[in-house]
Amino acid sequence: MTRILLLSDSHSYCDERIIAYAQGVDEIWHAGDFGVHVADQLDKVKPLKGVYGNIDGTEIRKDFPELLHFQCEDCRILMLHIGGYPGKYSPMAKRAIQKYKPNCFISGHSHILKVMYDKDYQLLHLNPGACGKVGWHQVRTMLRFVVDGKGIRDLEVIELGAK
Repeated sequence: MTRILLLSDSHSYCDERIIAYAQGVDEIWHAGDFGVHVADQLDKVKPLKGVYGNIDGTEIRKDFPELLHFQCEDCRILMLHIGGYPGKYSPMAKRAIQKYKPNCFISGHSHILKVMYDKDYQLLHLNPGACGKVGWHQVRTMLRFVVDGKGIRDLEVIELGAK
């Protein structure tokens, strides 16, 4: 059992509430658009995995890939910042999904929280929305869940309030 905090689109913003939630998990996953200093702050709390986003500069891009595929317990994870969602995947996401056959596909970028099951590819799609204060979203959000074997359970939407 591995407890995960999933966030995206922090855009250089990381407050004490995000850090408090991060302290209660085993790993932090970030789906891109870190901005400056966020990766350093999160990495001090718990192990951090992530991908760079379209706003991220060379400092983030040297430490995080554009596309990340890995295994957590027996669950195959694929993460890409601009990936779309079931029925509307980006070309890169679609190729990677077909190649890596993940159980879970994670994207960010849209600032729209989505949790959807894709019957065609038999995977869970997660987009945690945006936890930062930049963008058109009205409420800052993250996701927290447990990876247990091959599955994901105890999924929670965390609302951090208005931006």
